[in-house]
Amino acid sequence: MVISTALICAAAFVLYFVVVPHDDSDAQVQTVDFQVPALTAARVAPYPLLVPEGLDEGWNATSVSYDPQGEYGATWRVGFLAPDEEYVALAQAPTGTDPAAFISSITHDAQDAGAAETVRGQDWARYEGPKYDALVLRQDEATTIVFGTAGFGELAGFAETLAPGEG
Repeated sequence: MVISTALICAAAFVLYFVVVPHDDSDAQVQTVDFQVPALTAARVAPYPLLVPEGLDEGWNATSVSYDPQGEYGATWRVGFLAPDEEYVALAQAPTGTDPAAFISSITHDAQDAGAAETVRGQDWARYEGPKYDALVLRQDEATTIVFGTAGFGELAGFAETLAPGEG
């Protein structure tokens, strides 16, 4: 009985580690459609909701959400995997709800670097952090954050694609 149990375990071991493939390198990125949620959110957002337009081929939306009663007010988020496989995302919330806490939460405690990037004539504050870098635009109605693992050049390029959603 002990020998047969050992043989069954050995066969299972061989099947699992030799026969069953374990290569995840071909795993496909799960993508989402952000256009329909953007249109819906733009209709109800208390600020001009921004969406990327005209992104080059290879940009894949991987997450999208609009929470009308989020911790920082009505919060819009959309994340992308860029063609170079860096993460780039957009987050917006009403300015009236503690922008500093919103920025810290979204960027995982990135700090204001004391510098700015000019995008379409507007100065976006640069934030640097251990997890994400970010560009932050504070306006009267909303705080907009473009953040991710990409460098500031790519973040600024993404910010240039942002336009008000049509809701």
